[in-house]
Amino acid sequence: MSLAVETEFGRQSRELPRRSLRVLDVGLALTGDPDAIEALALEWRVIWEGVGFMSIINHGVSKTVTQRMTDAAKAFHDLPHDVKMSIPVTRDQKGYIPTKAGITTHSEFHESRKPDTVECLVLATDYPANHPDVVAGKQFYGLMPWLPDAALPGFRAAAEEYMTTITDLGRKLLPVWVRSLELDADFFDSKFENAYTYFRMAKYPPKPDLDDGELGLQAHVDTGFMTFLPPADEEGIQILDTDGQWFWPEVREDALIVNMGQFLERWTNKRFRATPHRVVPPKINDRYSLACFVNPGFEAISECLPTCTGPDNPPQFPTQTYWEFFNWYMTNTFGHYGKVKLGDNKPANP
Repeated sequence: MSLAVETEFGRQSRELPRRSLRVLDVGLALTGDPDAIEALALEWRVIWEGVGFMSIINHGVSKTVTQRMTDAAKAFHDLPHDVKMSIPVTRDQKGYIPTKAGITTHSEFHESRKPDTVECLVLATDYPANHPDVVAGKQFYGLMPWLPDAALPGFRAAAEEYMTTITDLGRKLLPVWVRSLELDADFFDSKFENAYTYFRMAKYPPKPDLDDGELGLQAHVDTGFMTFLPPADEEGIQILDTDGQWFWPEVREDALIVNMGQFLERWTNKRFRATPHRVVPPKINDRYSLACFVNPGFEAISECLPTCTGPDNPPQFPTQTYWEFFNWYMTNTFGHYGKVKLGDNKPANP
């Protein structure tokens, strides 16, 4: 079977340089060893004050857990379209988003208005039924609309295991974050007591003949605090370096890619960099991505950190909760929120 001819836009998007992401060994720091944490924090700081992407090894996320989640993701995306659309994305930003239903609208990194080719299932933390904001019906606190287990046996268990594993890793790395910012070792602990984890289980169908401005996911920065991404079988992610050049990252198979989000960038008064990135669709095979975002609780307040301001560097952003920022980001960044067909009892926005 002959492949479609690649467009000039597609050729330019794919023919980019390759650069190895810096590899940091987090194993000793995860044991709580204070000397290891301090040593790692020095390297950690250099990354976030620069390119804003790294890869970590000895992270404790087993290959078995990742493979189980990858297999479950493929099984979900293999389901008939009408089955997946039985759990469409809700006003709480949980559920299924079909391909070309999303447009990354609020971005300073591109001008394209082409729909993203990605399809994804968005999963996120479910809080207890008696949580005051769950009881009040506050947006983002609604329950995840899971498929019945009979429709996809073992899927929910695999997804919850993966999210718990990544969330635990994120919490264990908090001492490294705080020491890289010269803060007290427990600074972020209370803010992550009700951590909100957001998981985009994505599939990028092959698209060998990209239209002008068409991508799997347009250039953007992530929403929250920290993002973890295992290497995919098919390459796709591209990173904007500090020199303004896009590049393909080279990552070890046993590593996790780590980057940070805009909420933390604001918290640090832009001392640390939330790095733009995008996804180019594969040419031949489907690409599956497991991007998991570990964030503070919605009630956590971002106020310019004392180590990130001074007489010549005043605070640049307003003090706000993570809920306030997340609501602004989701409303303004992804055009599908409020536009994807939703269930009868799931209005797009309040």
